[in-house]
Amino acid sequence: MKANYGYADGSGEYYITIDTELCDGCGDCVTACPEGILEVVLDDYDEPKAAVKPEFGKTLSDRCPGYHAKCANASVNCHVACKPGAIEHSW
Repeated sequence: MKANYGYADGSGEYYITIDTELCDGCGDCVTACPEGILEVVLDDYDEPKAAVKPEFGKTLSDRCPGYHAKCANASVNCHVACKPGAIEHSW
């Protein structure tokens, strides 16, 4: 299952998608995120999974400049810390 966090407005779509089947809840993405927007929570099956902190759901584009704009060139980022395809950014 894919969990989408974020919003769309007149300027674009700002979603972080976490594939809960690929996420093992290790928390490496939490440590890797320079903006501190991720956390590990228990899902409906009491399994740990990464998620966007609720307070950032409506302000993702303000807090996170986007993977391709900032983090793609960093040696440590949420995409590298996780299994391939576990986390995606729409912007």
